[in-house]
Amino acid sequence: MLKIAARLLAIALIAGVTACNRNSGPIPPANSDAVQTVQTSIALAREGDIAGLLELSLPPAEFARLKTKWDNQASDSPVTDDARKRFADAMARLTAKDAESELFKQYEPDIRQFDAQYKNQLPAILAMGSGYVTGLINQSQNLTTAEKQRANLLLDAVVSGLQTSHPTDPEKARKALLVAIEIARELDLKTLDQARSLTFDQAAPKMKSLALGLKRILEIYGFSVDAALDSVKVTETTTNDPNLVKLQISYDLAGTPVQTESDMIRVEGRWYDRDTIDKLARRTGSAQIAPAVPAGE
Repeated sequence: MLKIAARLLAIALIAGVTACNRNSGPIPPANSDAVQTVQTSIALAREGDIAGLLELSLPPAEFARLKTKWDNQASDSPVTDDARKRFADAMARLTAKDAESELFKQYEPDIRQFDAQYKNQLPAILAMGSGYVTGLINQSQNLTTAEKQRANLLLDAVVSGLQTSHPTDPEKARKALLVAIEIARELDLKTLDQARSLTFDQAAPKMKSLALGLKRILEIYGFSVDAALDSVKVTETTTNDPNLVKLQISYDLAGTPVQTESDMIRVEGRWYDRDTIDKLARRTGSAQIAPAVPAGE
C-alpha cells in the first residue's frame, strides 16, 4: 500500500489525473472541464484520498476490475511464512509501548555513523544514483515519452532538494521514525494475513493514513507535497478535437521550478490522462477506448 500511496501522490502532482473530493458529496456524472479535473485531483491529493484518485483516474469498468483483483489478492498470491514473520515482527516493534525511545536508541549509532561517513560524499552519491535512475527511466518499455519526461523532471527536482536538505541528519531520522510509529499504530494491522484480507473499501482509510504519513515524512526531508500542490498552475491549450486538450502544468518542488505537459482525453463524458487510456487500450487488446462527447453536446 505504501508504494501505491507514493506513486499516486506523484501522479496527482505531475500528470493531472482525474479525481474529485470523495468527502464533499457524490461523484459527479461527468467533469466537463479538464482544468477543473486537475484542480480537484490536487484537492484530493492534499487529503491523501488514494482510493478516490484511483476511482476517478480510471474508467468505471477498469476501476471495478481493480477492486475485484484487490479483493482476491489473498487467495491469488500466497505468501511465505518468512514474510509473515518479518511483517509481524516489524509491526510489533513499531507499535510497542516504548517504541519511540527504544527503536531510536537501537538505531542511533548506525544513523550517526552513516551521517558522519556519507554527509560529505552525498553530492557524488546523488550524481551517480541519479545517472543510474535516469538510465532506467529512459530505457523503460512501460513508460511513454511524456511519462519519461515527467519522471526525469521530478528526479532532477528531488536530487536538487536532497543536495541542500541534509537527508542524513540523525534528527530528521528520529522525526521520521516517530511518524512511522504513529502510522503503524493507526493502521492497527498485526499480521500480514490480516492486511491482505482487507477488501479495497476496508483498505481505503488505511491507504489514506499511509499517504498522509508519507507526506509528513517527505516534509521532514524538505519536500512539502502540499506546498508543491498549492503552487501548481495549469494552462489549457485547445485542439481541433473537442475530446482532447493539452495542458501546460508548472509547479515548484523544494525550490526547483518544474514544467511539464499532459494530454487529457474525454471518454464517455469524463476527462482522463491520455497515457492512462492508451495503456488500458493496449492491455485490453482493444483498438481504442473511444472518446465520446456526452449526449446533448
